[in-house]
Amino acid sequence: MKTRIQKGTFREWLTAEELHEESKKWSSELKFAKDEQKFLNSMVKDYTLDIIDSDMFNTVQPVVEALNKSEKELVDLFKKVQLHENQLQIMVDDVNQNRMENAYLDTHADLEKEMERYFIKYREAKNKIFDIVSQVIKRKKQKRLLN
Repeated sequence: MKTRIQKGTFREWLTAEELHEESKKWSSELKFAKDEQKFLNSMVKDYTLDIIDSDMFNTVQPVVEALNKSEKELVDLFKKVQLHENQLQIMVDDVNQNRMENAYLDTHADLEKEMERYFIKYREAKNKIFDIVSQVIKRKKQKRLLN
């Protein structure tokens, strides 16, 4: 007979207020990212012809696709955060529900990791877009100076 060794996991027990504040922070960051994505989309639209003229279309296309994917992920992630926020009642209802409270905390930890992964990918795509558009603007200015 084999014995199972269970690894203990350490989890910081956050208060309901701390969980609420973190969820509000996530919502705020996602709302800001949504507005920022609108700006990035309009910026790409404004410079589309210049991007095509500068032969950078093949470079831009995967980045724009990553931003579009990021935009769709944002909607799903925002819904998850809102649902998580609505379920906070489990932590403050004065009923001892260890399983449900632990499940809530597990979900919170998973959401925290998902938020980190999302923003890492999003920032990378955003930085690439800014780099590409700034290169296009510089080339456009150089052409204007040469003419």
